Amino acid sequence: MKLNYSFLFLTAFLTISFCFGQMDSYSKKIALKGIDSQWHAIEIPNDVFADVNTNMSDIRIYGVTATDTIEAPYLHKISKAENANSEISFNLLNSVNNSKGYFFTYELPQKETINEILLNIQDLNFNWEVTLEGTQDQKQWFTILEDYRILSINNDQTNYSFTSLKFPDANYRYYRVLIKSTEKPNLTSVNILKKAKKDAEYRDYEVESFKVSQENKKTIIDIDLTKRVPLNLLKLTIDDKIDYYRSISIQYLVDSVQTEKGFHYNYRPIATRTLSSMEDNSFQLPGTLANKVRVIVLNNDNQPLKISGTKLKGYVHTLTTRFTEPATYFLVYGKQNANFPNYDITKTTVSLPDKITKLGFGSVVEIPKPETEISNPLFENKWWLWVIIGVVIALLGYFTIGMMKKEL
Repeated sequence: MKLNYSFLFLTAFLTISFCFGQMDSYSKKIALKGIDSQWHAIEIPNDVFADVNTNMSDIRIYGVTATDTIEAPYLHKISKAENANSEISFNLLNSVNNSKGYFFTYELPQKETINEILLNIQDLNFNWEVTLEGTQDQKQWFTILEDYRILSINNDQTNYSFTSLKFPDANYRYYRVLIKSTEKPNLTSVNILKKAKKDAEYRDYEVESFKVSQENKKTIIDIDLTKRVPLNLLKLTIDDKIDYYRSISIQYLVDSVQTEKGFHYNYRPIATRTLSSMEDNSFQLPGTLANKVRVIVLNNDNQPLKISGTKLKGYVHTLTTRFTEPATYFLVYGKQNANFPNYDITKTTVSLPDKITKLGFGSVVEIPKPETEISNPLFENKWWLWVIIGVVIALLGYFTIGMMKKEL
């Protein structure tokens, strides 16, 4: 019986050591509060993003019991916009022109709700105004868009075009596009679209500092955030009322090196976009973890724009998590070179409840690492070394003198 108890004790000890060893390899944890059902949602707090890997592969949910550690599987969801675009078929009824410009009339085989018409124009450089009208019977026309500008600029400095007619939902049988041009547009094709869109959910990030400077025909905008967070949208506020079209490079800070002249900052490009007076200057970004952003505006020979502010936003990251056993659960993260978890629920269709409650959080806690036992040197006092060296020298001298006497 004693052997059995010893074996059970040893097994339990090794199990607990292994379980806690799983969490020891991570740097931080946050207690999860309010678990009372099988499924819960965990909205990842901003504090977590400061320590996770760039690809967020090191996020785990562990539950600790008296004898075991349980890993709870999760589905990682991001609050992106959801598009359900559909292209509507149509017929070109006629194409005519008069002193006002060129008219193109389109018929939809049946009434459909549309909200965008994309004009595919091959001309490289133009700046035209467009009027869009709709009717049910081709007798009474209703204005949908008036003096709506489309343009294309293609030169050594800029390559930009804007030929999409965007408008609130409209439901007519016939549509007429008037392009106010003295020359016939090279309109090669048209796409009539119905864009159903569920807007993305964003978190607004606090900007710690915003600095605008000029250098070699460039405007440099440095934006510092209070912490490292995932960036998905950048918006710039331009005070100028003139027309402008400027190429911009959006970059983020990778690292910094201290030199004799101060810190040298290394930036990596996120995206290249066009700053335009025709659009709202909101730019979607590929998800990037950063706390410092730089925007470079190429002014060429133009006067710098008056840029007065910025907004940075990021999608909400949610872990829809399945809890199967009672335990004290933690959100655990911070492990270099961690692989993505491999869960069954990510590969199969899972029936989720209609209502999933969100969990609360405790404080961020550093996970203590096992202390490495340091062996003390054999002789901590250096005088012992001198004594030993002296004894060795004395012995060598004694034996040397003894050998010399024998030879004599």
